[in-house]
Amino acid sequence: MDLTRQILELLILAIPIACIARTVVFEDLFAEARDWCRQRSQQCQRFTSRKFFYLFTCEYCFSHYIAAIFLVITRFKLLFPDWRGYLISFFSLVFVANAYLNAYARLRVEIHKEKAVIKSIEEKTADGKNRLRV
Repeated sequence: MDLTRQILELLILAIPIACIARTVVFEDLFAEARDWCRQRSQQCQRFTSRKFFYLFTCEYCFSHYIAAIFLVITRFKLLFPDWRGYLISFFSLVFVANAYLNAYARLRVEIHKEKAVIKSIEEKTADGKNRLRV
């Protein structure tokens, strides 16, 4: 497989990985399970148990597990046709998925900021109109 196609597949495969990681770790759909995992990650006696439950509360950690599942399903290899291809593709998928997650988070902050600015302008405009009427 040529490198251009591999990179295109990498960029496409990272999208559902980022979506799944974001949905599980942040959205209300999984809030109860996530809260339970967060509690277990802090209260379990065994180190391995705490770390297992922590992975459901951290999008970066969780994306590693989702990437591994996607590699099993798709058998995607990057650069090399053997085990090295799996290793490189695993970390590449995690990297690109987290780049998508960071870009999305930054976009959400910018949208929130814009909404706040617009609301502030609307409130100032409404106050100015009310003063003129009085």
